[in-house]
Amino acid sequence: MRYRSFLINIAPIFDKPGIFAIVSGILIASAFPKIGFSFVIWFSLVPLLVALENASNRTAFRVGFTCGFVTYACVLYWINIVITKYGNLPWAVSIPLYLALSAWLALFYGLAAFVSCFGERVGLKKVFTLPVCWIACDFMRSFLLTGFPWAMLGHSQYRTLTLIQIADLAGVYGITFMIVLANVVCYRVIRASLGAKVPYPVKSAAVLLIALLATLLYGFYRLNGTETPAGNPMRVALVQGNIRQDIKWSPEFRDQTIAIYERLTKNVDREKKIDLIVWPESAVPFFFQDQPQEAERITALARELDSYLLFGSPTYERRNGQLVFLNSGIIIDPTGKTLAKGNKIHLVPFGEYVPMRSVFPFISKIVVGIGDFSPGEYAKPLPAGKAEVGLLVCYEAIFPELAREYVKNGANILVNITNDAWFGNSSAPYQHLSIAVFRAVETRTPLIRAANTGITAIVDQNGHIRAMTNLFEESLKIGDITTGTADSFYLKTGDIAAQFCVALTILITLLACFRLSKRTI
Repeated sequence: MRYRSFLINIAPIFDKPGIFAIVSGILIASAFPKIGFSFVIWFSLVPLLVALENASNRTAFRVGFTCGFVTYACVLYWINIVITKYGNLPWAVSIPLYLALSAWLALFYGLAAFVSCFGERVGLKKVFTLPVCWIACDFMRSFLLTGFPWAMLGHSQYRTLTLIQIADLAGVYGITFMIVLANVVCYRVIRASLGAKVPYPVKSAAVLLIALLATLLYGFYRLNGTETPAGNPMRVALVQGNIRQDIKWSPEFRDQTIAIYERLTKNVDREKKIDLIVWPESAVPFFFQDQPQEAERITALARELDSYLLFGSPTYERRNGQLVFLNSGIIIDPTGKTLAKGNKIHLVPFGEYVPMRSVFPFISKIVVGIGDFSPGEYAKPLPAGKAEVGLLVCYEAIFPELAREYVKNGANILVNITNDAWFGNSSAPYQHLSIAVFRAVETRTPLIRAANTGITAIVDQNGHIRAMTNLFEESLKIGDITTGTADSFYLKTGDIAAQFCVALTILITLLACFRLSKRTI
């Protein structure tokens, strides 16, 4: 009986609307790295829209959820590598956690489809409701339950430089809005062309065409029509040590780790002064403040090269009489003095701390190394000579509000130090980089990225990736950047456009409820 009940419950997934939703999910996932068929995103929602034809509210949510679940099950497969290989948990634990995360993110796809169809039932056009509801749901998932704004539709376009320049107006949400609008127009054109008794969407197509033309003209202007940035020229060196994750925190490997970074760093061309050297997150796998002998090797390197040196290291401090651990970045000046320290603010749940540990004392942290970390308290830029550094540690680069706060507080370069060894040889490091690119465009501030195993990269303030490394290789990347101008509307307004979409989504829901209630009276 239980088996029959299970089949009855999942059967709707494989009906005609369900199959169309699955196709949409696969198409969306294929637009993101590593596959990276970014053009597919412009028609990836068409099968979903077919599935939503004349759909009830319940069916709309179901097919939207199915599309989202397939999307994230494909995009986030690497979660299992983190949990099983490095978290040392069995597949029996990994698979349910991975599916639960995919299901959580799929809820927002389902909600967008539900509200859009709900509004359509009372006369609102899907060409309006779906883009608005999609942005609203994307925005909500960026902060609910600590937030996970990974693989938004707009992120797939990170290499289309002319298109993504509007991120300095509305963030990645502006590109996503354009993509959803284009999908609805494409669907309606196809539907009309196949003989359905519906008119061609002339007005909607005109709006889309004008919006795309304006976007591309703006992008062309930002890339070619503006003057050369008036910031400070800097030469930076990014060091990728490629330290294996399973030995990273081993005390026996500590000296060898520092030796690798010393050797790579000393390969810089000393005739051309390096202004800033960056090592990755946790490149120094011990408490720098407590190990004077090992610390001297690092400070001596900064003196020898006459450069500022930024590196990741765990630290600790006392807060309210209690000892707390921090995931930090430390800057050494050219005299070898410890100049400043920045702490990671947005921690990874179950990776760097366990939420509600008092409620679930049996749950352990997946990441091996230091105990539970505490978040940093301020987004204060770190001084580094010509630069004021906005420090983004690991996946902090996926949160636009953090980059905005650093730049508003005076940062003129963004530095992302990360350890993507957790992801193995998967698509996750490429996805991580694709999201980080938008932080540069949104704030008009260059972003330099030092990763343990890749992808180490230099991204200018237009989002152009000027240099990048491969995975699993020791590497030294040297390049020139110009400090940012912070010439960005998005810096001043933030996610006001996305918040406006949230307000519109609420209004759509209320209006639909009101009109439907009047019909039943």
